[in-house]
Amino acid sequence: MADEVVLLDFWPSPFGMRIRITLAEKGIKYEYKEEDLRNKSPLLLQSNPVHKKIPVLIHNGKPICESLIAVQYIEDVWSNRNPLLPSDPYHRAQARFWADYVDKKVYDLGRKIWTSKGEEQEAAKKEFVEALKLLEEQLGDKTYFGGDNFGFVDIALVPFYTWFKAYETFGNFNIESECPKFIAWVKRCLQKESVSKSLPDPHKVYEFVVEIRKRIGIE
Repeated sequence: MADEVVLLDFWPSPFGMRIRITLAEKGIKYEYKEEDLRNKSPLLLQSNPVHKKIPVLIHNGKPICESLIAVQYIEDVWSNRNPLLPSDPYHRAQARFWADYVDKKVYDLGRKIWTSKGEEQEAAKKEFVEALKLLEEQLGDKTYFGGDNFGFVDIALVPFYTWFKAYETFGNFNIESECPKFIAWVKRCLQKESVSKSLPDPHKVYEFVVEIRKRIGIE
């Protein structure tokens, strides 16, 4: 039986981008369904009744929620295609730790940069740059976070690059001047078709953020 794979997603979601990149890396054909988050589809509400959030991966009618869990699920099911996690249990645990760090730090701090002002924004910017510098240390002189091969931590992190123009514009700072090694890693990732074709244009994301700011009353 052919695998039926559906992705419920929303184009600017860095979490959805993770699954798009993973499916591309594994060469898996899937149906993409764009969700209207202000008018969520019955399929989304039925597939993720707990959080009611995108992205949701649906494999042969079974929903898998939460992006990193979905990426690991794809890795487990299609383990014979282009492995994204190392085979060594310790290195696998380390990769999961840093992906979790990205979830806990990068998203929240980035959001604070474009939703706050004054001292709160300055503190978020400082902490955001510190988080990226720590990730730079983990990267070291390696091509990718896992070494020579693009993998789990890269997939967890690189989608946030699409939001950097918004962070920089509203935060009035330059990420490349603060973290040049980090941006060099982003550029290496973007050379991969699985990444470049899965990520939207940062200018388009910036325009989306402008609209959200208007909607929530931030000028």
